[in-house]
Amino acid sequence: MSNEAGHRPIGLTAPSGIDRAAHHRLDEAWLAAAWSHPTTRVFVVSGGQALIDDTPDGRTELVMTPAFEAPVTETHRYFLGTDEEGVSYFALQKDSLPGRMDQSARPAGLREAGLLLSPRDAGLMVHAVALENWQRLHRFCSRCGERTVIAAAGHIRRCPACGAEHYPRTDPAVIMLVTDEEDRALLGRQVHWPEGRFSTLAGFVEPGESIEQSVAREVFEEAGVTVGEVEYVASQPWPFPSSLMLGFMARATSSEIDVDGDEIEEARWFSREELRAAFESGEVLPPYGISIAARLIELWYGKPLPKPGNVA
Repeated sequence: MSNEAGHRPIGLTAPSGIDRAAHHRLDEAWLAAAWSHPTTRVFVVSGGQALIDDTPDGRTELVMTPAFEAPVTETHRYFLGTDEEGVSYFALQKDSLPGRMDQSARPAGLREAGLLLSPRDAGLMVHAVALENWQRLHRFCSRCGERTVIAAAGHIRRCPACGAEHYPRTDPAVIMLVTDEEDRALLGRQVHWPEGRFSTLAGFVEPGESIEQSVAREVFEEAGVTVGEVEYVASQPWPFPSSLMLGFMARATSSEIDVDGDEIEEARWFSREELRAAFESGEVLPPYGISIAARLIELWYGKPLPKPGNVA
């Protein structure tokens, strides 16, 4: 494995420089002062999207405004943290994104924005999108059914009827590159993906299951391949809508493929030479750039993945 492949960043995981400052979330006086401070910056999130804009020097930034210019909302105001200079950041959840007078900004979801934004802006957007997804899907108390209210600057929902407190949900999911005794990589194509799109296998952790058990079960269920050794690599927030992707390298103890046909339509073993040729010819499309899947494949491949028509 080359240093170039091993040290490439995983999307949405670079240090953002933001202190989430969770100890301030229940301090209403502090939050009010932070909101009214002239340096505070605010952006709107709606349906998993935010406004981004290209700067004259070639960068892409979240469109943020001072608090006094932000749309009006009291309940769906989420405190995201502060930076090293003491600037506070808030996200507002709205039914739609605001218009822009200059028409240069555009709405974008994390799959696009995560590849373009700075670590600070990408980290802020991940946090905001994750909170928005949770807020939209958990408006009622799972204990008694009463409508809940937002607290802790967007990080708790409280039930006024039974007193229950509900916290943002994160669903653990495993994503793994499986290799066999010939050091070939197992890649699969989901049924709803375009022809030629291959990636690593993945799935959710079930109740009462260890991470290692989940890796083995998912690989066997989706591809009919048994797995022995499992090695953790890295994690990635994946708020689509509420997952944390746990990345692994896994060693197969069998090689015969039997896809389930429900989630995975096709799976294949690839040598490095076969994968390079398939990428270059366009027969195989690489995984989406923001996903940890691409980094897992690169760890095995030894360098950045080739692009169609390029020799690597």
